Amino acid sequence: MERRTLDNGLRVVLAPDRSAPVIGVAVVYDVGIRSEPEGRTGFAHLFEHLMFQGSENLEKLAHFRHVQGSGGTFNGSTHLDYTDYYETLPANALERALFLEADRMRGPRLTEENLRNQVDVVKEEIRVNVLSQPYGGFPWLKLPPVMFDTFPNAHDGYGSFDDLESATVADAAEFFKRYYASGNAVLAVAGDLDLAETMEMVERHFGDVPARPAPERPTFAEPDLTSERRESYTDPLAPLPAVAAAWRVPDPINDYAAYLPYVVLAEVLTDGEASRLVERLVLRDRIVTSVAGYMGFMGEPWEVRDPTALLLQAHLPPGGDVDKVLRTVDEELDRLATEGLAESELARTQARMATHLLRDTDAALGRALRMAVLEQQRGTPELLNDLPRLVGEVTEEQIRKAAAALVPQRRATIEVVAGGNQ
Repeated sequence: MERRTLDNGLRVVLAPDRSAPVIGVAVVYDVGIRSEPEGRTGFAHLFEHLMFQGSENLEKLAHFRHVQGSGGTFNGSTHLDYTDYYETLPANALERALFLEADRMRGPRLTEENLRNQVDVVKEEIRVNVLSQPYGGFPWLKLPPVMFDTFPNAHDGYGSFDDLESATVADAAEFFKRYYASGNAVLAVAGDLDLAETMEMVERHFGDVPARPAPERPTFAEPDLTSERRESYTDPLAPLPAVAAAWRVPDPINDYAAYLPYVVLAEVLTDGEASRLVERLVLRDRIVTSVAGYMGFMGEPWEVRDPTALLLQAHLPPGGDVDKVLRTVDEELDRLATEGLAESELARTQARMATHLLRDTDAALGRALRMAVLEQQRGTPELLNDLPRLVGEVTEEQIRKAAAALVPQRRATIEVVAGGNQ
């Protein structure tokens, strides 16, 4: 793995792997849902769409044509703390991918036609993924406003139709100027590459991107809850009731040693039929039909900043009792905190987690994406190789301490009342 910083501030991470003639390219910008201003909900995601509508030297759809014409695939996605753009390509098409990403880093085509078109596309995406889906936006859009009080942490990241429709080209230009600076970005390339040759190509294509420094990132910190918060809403399309609960966890960047046990705890509780809550809630008591646990509202334990949370969510049978489910979760957490883990319970969970971590970064693109975010948020892309070991070093005592912290007075809960056919 090699790290460089260009004169314009762009950070570069390269990771050769000659096992297959494939490369993954990822560009990550330090801007996400938490960064969008009030009155512009959904703007970070809308801007991600605009980045695919042509750029300084490329007409609309040219990016699609050049990547797919090389036998590659591409996409982008908006997260709470970053936005990424990426390609997987045959190794001999690496320079093409670098040219495409550098060209839109210089400037996307921000026209009234492109903006209005993409506002309509995003609105349709919301209709399909949220408004027309049972449990749409549950819990990632529904739970943050229960847990948090500030706009950055609590607002709807998909955006309201009114905010989306009122967006202007001037808003987009200002957003690009502020957040899509070379000094606010990381380029990562993994796969079948030669370090010297690739670095020369990176310099050639990105070196003359105008230098703009990264904006100062505000703190999004909020106090922890001191009393339980609970809300419910009726989902007219949901056939069954559901519930999701969340507890704040330590800062995943600045207090990593305290954060890691919660990541492992989420898996101890819900990963596989032998896990605590699956065995109790689903198989024995049969008070839920499914239960899941994970870190972060978008399920990204390794790519999130503070404040974040450990989440549990469950779907219930017809007429299910949400209060009983929450009481049973509290019982299991207390039992884990006081009695500890069964023999081999922790080792089994850690082995599964290590397997998943290795699988996630086995492909070139998986490595490039994770390296880019780790560099962006921590300046340590090599942490990618240490995660399986760090997970394996979490102790039973740390798990018990984390479980003891998940008490009702620190909990935010959202309940879905089934309004569909039962």
